[in-house]
Amino acid sequence: MAQYYYRCLADLALWKFGNLKVLQNYDNAIFKIRFIPKIVSSFAEVIILLLVSKLLIVNKFTPTSESKLSSVDFNNIPFGQVFSDHFFICDFKDGEWQTGEIKKLEPMSIHPGNLAWHYGQAIFEGMKAFKDQDNNPVLFRPELHAQRFNASARRLCMPEFPEQRFLESLQQLVDIEREWIPPSKGSALYLRPLMIAMDEAIGVRPSANYRMMILCLPVGPYYTKPVKLITEQEFIRAAHGGVGEAKAAGNYAGSLQPAQLAKANGFDQVMWLDAKEFKYVQEVGTMNIFFVVDGKIITPITNGTILKGITRMSAIEYLKSAGYEVEEKLVDINDLVQAYKEGKFTEAFGTGTAAVSTKIAAIQHDGFLMNLTEKGHPVATEVKDTLDGIRYGDVEDKWGWIVPVKSSLEMS
Repeated sequence: MAQYYYRCLADLALWKFGNLKVLQNYDNAIFKIRFIPKIVSSFAEVIILLLVSKLLIVNKFTPTSESKLSSVDFNNIPFGQVFSDHFFICDFKDGEWQTGEIKKLEPMSIHPGNLAWHYGQAIFEGMKAFKDQDNNPVLFRPELHAQRFNASARRLCMPEFPEQRFLESLQQLVDIEREWIPPSKGSALYLRPLMIAMDEAIGVRPSANYRMMILCLPVGPYYTKPVKLITEQEFIRAAHGGVGEAKAAGNYAGSLQPAQLAKANGFDQVMWLDAKEFKYVQEVGTMNIFFVVDGKIITPITNGTILKGITRMSAIEYLKSAGYEVEEKLVDINDLVQAYKEGKFTEAFGTGTAAVSTKIAAIQHDGFLMNLTEKGHPVATEVKDTLDGIRYGDVEDKWGWIVPVKSSLEMS
């Protein structure tokens, strides 16, 4: 609690004098301020400031004694296998979130009866930190990830993590791990917020205790080549009334067998169809999907079975601003086949945090292969170049999507 009052009084000092000495004390907290004493002219000022400063987030920070950074080859990073030095962790107990901590990433001890392992109360997010032209770390629309994280939490009967606290903790963690952001274009620091149940019990019920964490992983480009797809007509990803639009861990476990079967038949991923009629397109692997048909860009509507992708949303907003006609609708695979035969279906691409925009080389449905390489992928290329350009500072951010990561001194 002491560091909280230090911070509040420091803010008052800055307000009154505009001059203050900031000291990072990593043995105690992210921010601990030492300042010239006897600056408070009235007790009322302290009370007012404490009330105003109540939203400030102070997480404990326990640094690692030895960094792994020097052992990482940023030109050869296997996706999802290299973790940074620290992670954020915060527990939900007695009906409220406790003090968070940024500490050394290390294995945790979890009881074999943990509810998440048995009944699947587990959610996550996927986002990235980049470096702009001035080598400063930035985030891309982090508030939308915080909101989607909480939407997933509500669907799985888990407590929401306060949005402002999510964003502040993310800022602090990325600031500490800023040297882990790969320098090359196309690479980034992948951020994985997640929440799991923590009750030690067997029985189908919501947990009373939870743990929220944020992991950091340096990554290179995800899909580097156009992908070949096959429609899935036996297995399903999601049905109306289910958890398709939540980032629930179980959604991804259920996709593994169909993906393996597709790869065994020479395809890279499956194109998911609806659970009732197996004709309306949902997603592609772990991506949202777009089609260019007769000059119009169409994408499946998010109706409860499809993840509301932040990259998808950004692509739609950009394309509309660039003059493209974009329609969100139920997309019938049979209509796509007919449009292809008429020469109208010319391009397809997937969007997602990991890949940004991935070109689709071909789609097979009912044994009929639609080759989509003949006219290239101009729209997919434009979307990727624009969104990547905004992230890295090469393209003007007209929408205010980029959020700079403040340094510790700025956040103080």
